[in-house]
Amino acid sequence: MDLSGIDLTTEVVRTDRLVLRPFREDDVDAVLAACQSPDIARWIAAVSVPYTRADAAGWVTGEAPAMRREGTGLTVAIEADGRFVGSGGVHRIGQHPMGPEVGYWIAPEARGNGYAAEAAHALAEWAIGLGAHRVYLVADVLNTGSQAVARRAGFTQEGVLRSYLAYRDGSRGDAAVFSRLPGD
Repeated sequence: MDLSGIDLTTEVVRTDRLVLRPFREDDVDAVLAACQSPDIARWIAAVSVPYTRADAAGWVTGEAPAMRREGTGLTVAIEADGRFVGSGGVHRIGQHPMGPEVGYWIAPEARGNGYAAEAAHALAEWAIGLGAHRVYLVADVLNTGSQAVARRAGFTQEGVLRSYLAYRDGSRGDAAVFSRLPGD
């Protein structure tokens, strides 16, 4: 990917309905509320249990902006109609032979509106538009909702990575791996 001329600290991606923007301090409470969802905590190992305000603040003001500054990730708050509805990003920029990884989660009250697929599609297009030879995403094989999102976002399932996912309880999970290529 060619990031020359791109300031990841301020980069915004837009769709017809969504603004994928840098996190702001006023997102902390919305991130905290969303990450109380058992679904988010179940599938995203980085979401600690219990998830505290300090965890949310650490993500919003520390980890997410750090990835942008370091050029390793475009972490985004997903906004619809001026309200926070989820989080996503293009991660592992320049760090993985499979290309950058797309990820997402949507707050429980905002689900069912197609926001995850729209955001994942836009993030993949952003990375491919900057020269990524491919983008990928993974979803636990039991997470059928996330797999459906990947397909709606134009990703093709390539296979299953056995014991790829590590969960906080020490267990491992198989991951369905999806990709998008330029021209898909």
